Amino acid sequence: MPIRGKDSYSIQSVENALNVLEALCEEEGEVRVSRLSEKLGMNKTSVFRLLATFENRGYVERGDASGKYRLGLSAYEMGQKFLLKMGVLRKARPSMDRLVRECNEAVYLAIRKDREVLFLDVVDTPQQVRIVSLVGRRYPLEGTAAGKIFLAVPPGVPYESKNPQGDLPAGCSSKDLEEIQTRGSAEDTGTLGDGISSIAVPILEVSGKLAGVLCIVGPDFRMSPDVIERELLPRLKDAGRTVSSKLGYMGHHPGRDLY
Repeated sequence: MPIRGKDSYSIQSVENALNVLEALCEEEGEVRVSRLSEKLGMNKTSVFRLLATFENRGYVERGDASGKYRLGLSAYEMGQKFLLKMGVLRKARPSMDRLVRECNEAVYLAIRKDREVLFLDVVDTPQQVRIVSLVGRRYPLEGTAAGKIFLAVPPGVPYESKNPQGDLPAGCSSKDLEEIQTRGSAEDTGTLGDGISSIAVPILEVSGKLAGVLCIVGPDFRMSPDVIERELLPRLKDAGRTVSSKLGYMGHHPGRDLY
């Protein structure tokens, strides 16, 4: 019996429904049917019927006065249930809380989603000057500190494998990724926004593969190279090792010899 690809099992009506829901997720606020129709290239009647179905189940809400649509509580509840089931999130939270107390900067947990970084959770800084939350946002792997970690280790490959090949975007060399692997950390300035800096370290699961990335994100005037090297990076690496150990990783952790 021939093996069928995933696409051959796809149901177009379900694809359309999910496209509408995902398009609604990408909007900053409420949105009209016509906006979604134009964005997706679907006729208004089809979009309206799909939104009405989601509204009946609580995944979408419609403003009484505006007639515009936004995500509903059911979508939020489903997302929360997903997060609660993620072992890496449960294991990382205590270390993230401690790291914020020690560093006074926002600490994020990020995962890879295809060719993008998805910021999954945050413990925010108590300081008055802070970055607008990145939770739920996606960024290209290229350029971001978190993305550099994921690029250095392709999906399914143990971290210690010297394999920064075949996943090289423009402007990123094999040598760069090898250095990130050896150093056990990555940095960037300005990729997440003007005046924003970030540093990232890997979280490894029992087999040594990447489970996620821990990041410190803050305004660059508080994250000078000296502050990063002396205060932030050592604590971030320690947190990465702690979370990795909780996930069952027992091997050599990248960057450990720097201490």
